[in-house]
Amino acid sequence: MKRSFFFIAMAAVMLSFVSCTKDSNGCKMVPVDNEKAVIEGYAAANGITATRQSSGLFYQIVTPGSTNKPLATSSVFVKYTGTFLDGTVFDRQQNPGLTGFQLPTLIEGWKLGIPLVGKGGKVKLIVPSALAYGCSGQAGGNVAIPPNTPLYFEIELVDFL
Repeated sequence: MKRSFFFIAMAAVMLSFVSCTKDSNGCKMVPVDNEKAVIEGYAAANGITATRQSSGLFYQIVTPGSTNKPLATSSVFVKYTGTFLDGTVFDRQQNPGLTGFQLPTLIEGWKLGIPLVGKGGKVKLIVPSALAYGCSGQAGGNVAIPPNTPLYFEIELVDFL
């Protein structure tokens, strides 16, 4: 009896980790695999031939750029457009001089996706919410990003240091 209860309790704990993950603020993070079908549907509907990393990030290299690629600690100068999967633009920057982002400070999807291309490279990223702003979302900016929202980016890596 005790052994059965132990296995049932362990199964309940395991299921709670599979269904959602809570961060330190108590919000529920959507697991990457839960958004896979939506992201694949978006890619197919928009002619994006994306590759899926084990992290859950979907990417398509449009132009590879130079053979030298940024490191995890690089500053990156980019042109980009970020949209929701419904096509609404939430952010855009076409002046790379206004970026100079420190790669370690960016969302996980960018940390994983930008180093896939070199200087002059272009990449399309479909970022699951867990690799973007998660269950917290992002207030401010041009348009607030709701919690648990997958995002689409077109990024050109103009330069990096």
